[in-house]
Amino acid sequence: MAAAEQMDQAVKAMADREGKYLTFELANEEYGIGILKVKEIIGMMPVTSVPQTPEFLKGVINLRGKVIPVVDLRLKFGMEEMDYTERTCIIVVEIAVEAGHSVLGIVVDAVSEVLNIKGEDIEDTPSFGTSLTTDYILGMAKTEKDVKILLDIDRVLTGRESEMMNAASTRNASVSAEQAPKQKPK
Repeated sequence: MAAAEQMDQAVKAMADREGKYLTFELANEEYGIGILKVKEIIGMMPVTSVPQTPEFLKGVINLRGKVIPVVDLRLKFGMEEMDYTERTCIIVVEIAVEAGHSVLGIVVDAVSEVLNIKGEDIEDTPSFGTSLTTDYILGMAKTEKDVKILLDIDRVLTGRESEMMNAASTRNASVSAEQAPKQKPK
């Protein structure tokens, strides 16, 4: 490959990652996800647990009549579980799955801010060794104060985990519909 082609690809990769990111805290570290993936941010609410699911899948919530699976990112990333506080919240995101798109809630310690990050301020994920999978990390954003880990939210869950989440929300939605009060004919 010619040097000019490599340079063009590098510039395109930088431009693809440039943009606005919602930043949040997990275990005193800063993370970010592309703002276009974020549907809304809500405070913690009761989560209905779903049996036989991984520990990081906290369950499902009813958000304005739609059943949405909820993942605790601390647990997904192998961090220590902590009690939820008044700053803990759920970021509702839309992720790409095989069948199209799916809505998912992710529990984070606190939401920080929206940052406009330039392509030249985002570096590729460092190689941490062959046994560590980092496909879900879009890059490392350098700011004046620190480094923010930018997530590719579509890749945080594996394909099998996404299927499990959809099954859990579908299963719970049908149970909720069965339990809903029946309307009496007038």
